[in-house]
Amino acid sequence: MLGSTTFFAAMAVTIRLASADLSTYEIAFFRNLFGLLFLLPFLFRRTWRLPRTTQLPRYLLRCAIGVASMLCGFWALGHLPMAQAVALSYATPLFATVAAVFILGETVRLRRWSAVAVGLVGVLVIVRPGSAEFSLGTLVALSGALLSALVAIQIKQLSRIDAADTIVFYTYVFWVPMSLVPALFAWQWPQGIQWLWLLLLGAFGTGGQLLWTRALEIGEVSALQPISFMQLPLVALAAWLLFGEAPTQWTLLGAGIILAANAYIAHREVQLARRAATTAPVEAAKPAE
Repeated sequence: MLGSTTFFAAMAVTIRLASADLSTYEIAFFRNLFGLLFLLPFLFRRTWRLPRTTQLPRYLLRCAIGVASMLCGFWALGHLPMAQAVALSYATPLFATVAAVFILGETVRLRRWSAVAVGLVGVLVIVRPGSAEFSLGTLVALSGALLSALVAIQIKQLSRIDAADTIVFYTYVFWVPMSLVPALFAWQWPQGIQWLWLLLLGAFGTGGQLLWTRALEIGEVSALQPISFMQLPLVALAAWLLFGEAPTQWTLLGAGIILAANAYIAHREVQLARRAATTAPVEAAKPAE
């Protein structure tokens, strides 16, 4: 998870570097294109057969929302203070918890609702609506977090039928042409070192995803979630060293509140999953009444 977090932090830095000369649309397209190329050897390391799925319409919807989320997130990293953009992206688990209730019918009780409310207070501390520092750019970042939460719900639905590799493959297959369409309207061929930023963007993004998936396979969410929060100090340090950006006290305070809420939500989800796994065999062993 620490490796994954480092890769995602490096990806955020390369997005900012590429944004100096290229449009957000073009950066997203090349991230997907190079990401797919880096991913193919890992997906087809055992067999060269294409994964099969019966959920293509759902993939189309998931990928359309995913591209919109990516564009919002990339724009925020390219135009807002980097620490603020990353801190607002951590609102995704809060939105996902709410969405799971209405879309998946999951039950969320008082303690997790309280954590969501506390986390949203942290979002308001960062955004500070009505203050002189409030901008529409922060709403773009929050829109990216909200759309990313919807993507997380859709991935959960897809994973009930398809394997993780199948989901990743079809996501990239649709992402590439979907992100190409808006890129064509702002197209300019990358020059010189810009190609390096785009190649690194694809490598860091794919590497981060692969390590993140592997971490969740071998570890518990409650233990891994705090490690994933290391992305914020890594990005804040890089932003200070490379771009002279120092995070404001409001960003740090709000981020701390959001991260604490997310850590509690992850802890509760693991507790409930363990409880369900423990009681399921007992329930199954009961005679029918």
